[in-house]
Amino acid sequence: MIQATWGESESLSREMVVALAASGNTPYGAFDRDQLVGFVLGWAGVTSQDGVHVHSHQLATLPSLRHRGVGYALKLAQKAQALDQGIKLVRWTFDPLVSRNAWFNIAKLGASADLFLPDFYGRMADSINAGERSDRLLIRWELDVDASAGRAPTSEAAMVLRRMPGEGPGDVGQPPAGGPASIQVPREYHELRAGDPELGRRWREATSQAFSACFEAGLQVVGFNPDSTYLLDRPTR
Repeated sequence: MIQATWGESESLSREMVVALAASGNTPYGAFDRDQLVGFVLGWAGVTSQDGVHVHSHQLATLPSLRHRGVGYALKLAQKAQALDQGIKLVRWTFDPLVSRNAWFNIAKLGASADLFLPDFYGRMADSINAGERSDRLLIRWELDVDASAGRAPTSEAAMVLRRMPGEGPGDVGQPPAGGPASIQVPREYHELRAGDPELGRRWREATSQAFSACFEAGLQVVGFNPDSTYLLDRPTR
């Protein structure tokens, strides 16, 4: 499962899975009869900012079963486990240029993102991230908030970064002092980067500048729409 998603160089030892389960961090698997077709892996974490929470590190399904609701069911299982343990917050990171993950995290699960982390993991060797700067958004999934909370961008939001004809990034604008802002990203970044690495690098730089500027202005990611556009606004909680 891990190799099918991240490549042959990636693995997770059986001993690590046993240790996580024994310490109350039971991974969840999805099965088709006796075949494992998906899994979610996380553990309890504690920080000065969030206190005790769940850090959700990996979620994957077999490529042939993606977009079939398996990942969603696994996240709901992880949510139920956290609530059973009295934990109401789940954290994880994702690449802001991957639109399908943004849609799943922000629009479908109703999570937000309250921190931009430039090159968070440093150099990575897996088949998805090799040769990339590992910029990430940090997800904040509050389990006691309605899952339909993700907001769609509106015409009132100032466009900080626009996707231009030809799929290139436009100039990065200045986010508003107090109002909503929006950032557009490619619809299929991995395909775009594979076909034009230089265009991929331009998008990486442009989104890094745009998200950094918005977060410095006190905005957070609160929505994402099917046109691969983020909505950022001041947090309400």
